[in-house]
Amino acid sequence: MGGVTAASLPPILLVLGDEELLATRAVSETVAAARAVDPDVDVREYQAGALAVGEIDEMLSPSLFGGRRVLVLRAGQDARKDLVTALLAYAKNPDPEVQLVVLHLGGAKGKAFADGLRAAGATVVPAAKLKGHRDRVAFVRDEIRRGGGKCTEDAAEALIAAVGTDLRELAAACSQLLADTDGRIGAETVSRYYRGRVEVSGFTVADATMVGDVAGALEALRWALHVGVDPVPIADALADGVRTVARVAAAGRGDPYQLASSLGMPAWKIKNAQQRARGWTPEGLVAAMRAAAECNAAVKGGADDRAYALEKAVFSVAAARQGGGR
Repeated sequence: MGGVTAASLPPILLVLGDEELLATRAVSETVAAARAVDPDVDVREYQAGALAVGEIDEMLSPSLFGGRRVLVLRAGQDARKDLVTALLAYAKNPDPEVQLVVLHLGGAKGKAFADGLRAAGATVVPAAKLKGHRDRVAFVRDEIRRGGGKCTEDAAEALIAAVGTDLRELAAACSQLLADTDGRIGAETVSRYYRGRVEVSGFTVADATMVGDVAGALEALRWALHVGVDPVPIADALADGVRTVARVAAAGRGDPYQLASSLGMPAWKIKNAQQRARGWTPEGLVAAMRAAAECNAAVKGGADDRAYALEKAVFSVAAARQGGGR
């Protein structure tokens, strides 16, 4: 917390959004900054919906003994009208010894309160749920940066593929990676670390197969089967991998974001498929589709050796890429 001074602490903070992790973090960082200035800071928390105006005066009036205070008002959208009026009046001339932190979900309910705080010059901390894939990639990279590391974009993509989209889990995974590595995190680091994760298995097999990495595909396939992944989703992932590359290759070399609506798939998936499409011929893709379809039929039709059917498909698809369909 080097460089924190009383003057650098915003008197009013509006934490706007419904992502609990980001909101909780904003509060803990505010409290930590206040403690760096005054270790004896008085921190109090209130629920806006249960707070009466009389209590506000006591909260905000100068303390008899002086000293810094942080007042955290949760669920600001539930504040009653008279409380909103009193707080907005206070916000025009806040006490420099007090930090008022208002958490607000950011929806239509209580919007006038959030707008009023913003107009009064509150520092706004966005805490909205991350909607898109790009936002999550940025979150992961920022998370690693905050921990003193460096993370490439494809490493962030790989981590999201392995862990999922829950921010708490992503944040935990980032701190785990930072603790167990030198802080320079590339896609290889992530895949090595999460090789045993069930969620990535089918797609790991498909991705490696589509770029002709037979050894990597077979290793991922055997591990997936070893940890008990059902062969059906693996066969589906392989078929989806071939189909996606075929569709993207047929669409030509367009901008992924422009192709997203016409192909009906997210831009990140198109971008990945464009990279994997290199080295494929139309004839090769036809042969790969045939191999994936045969594999699907064998796996779903209860073939005696479903593991063999999957291994055979990996070899056949990789051969189709090399031989262009011979």
